Amino acid sequence: MAAGTGREDPSARTMSLAAQTFGLLASPLRLHIVLVLAERESDVSQLALRVGATPQAVSQHLAKLKLAGAVRVRTEGRYHVYAVADSTLGTAARMMLDKATPELAGRTSLLG
Repeated sequence: MAAGTGREDPSARTMSLAAQTFGLLASPLRLHIVLVLAERESDVSQLALRVGATPQAVSQHLAKLKLAGAVRVRTEGRYHVYAVADSTLGTAARMMLDKATPELAGRTSLLG
């Protein structure tokens, strides 16, 4: 048990999976994509305009996010519409962004 928390420490596998999820969000473009998709579903073209990237770059990042289970896709006519698979991922991405507030811009680390 973790000292003073009343909870079990996470297993090594759980820690590894959590670190992989944070690793997915380590790319500024993937972080932006997740933030946008947490707000509303989008197809690749709309998403590319919103995040300021090419549709090809967005598609590559969406493929990685989909493979990891972070986003889901559905077909609507000839469009593929993407959304975050779990709203908690969007919440975590928002928390990470909120931590990087303008007051911290001069710091070299978000932790101190």
